[in-house]
Amino acid sequence: MNDANQSGSKRDRGLLRIDEQECKGCGLCIEACPPKVIALSDHLNHYGYRTAVYAGAGCTGCGICFIACPEPGAITVYRLARSVPNLSAKSAEKSGATAAENDGATASAPKVPSEEVVACASN
Repeated sequence: MNDANQSGSKRDRGLLRIDEQECKGCGLCIEACPPKVIALSDHLNHYGYRTAVYAGAGCTGCGICFIACPEPGAITVYRLARSVPNLSAKSAEKSGATAAENDGATASAPKVPSEEVVACASN
């Protein structure tokens, strides 16, 4: 891969998990996926179905595949968190205030989890 492709590539915004034991291979998630990163596998699960598989990259985290799937628990979509800039420090710099002047408020960014569940099945 050359440098132009690396700089132009986008970071994945989502991650997809497909439970091969729950998937019945209907293909609804494949048709519904906007970036088309889901396909049918070549091997069969224990029910004899060709299951859906994630390509491994390109997921936007939209959750449309989860909504289209008729099988509860077969698909879980994770939305990957972005890094959050230190907003309180920037606003304090603009106003000329210090952390002590802001009633002891800290100037650290809020903690953001590395993954946030967007859609998943509940039992």
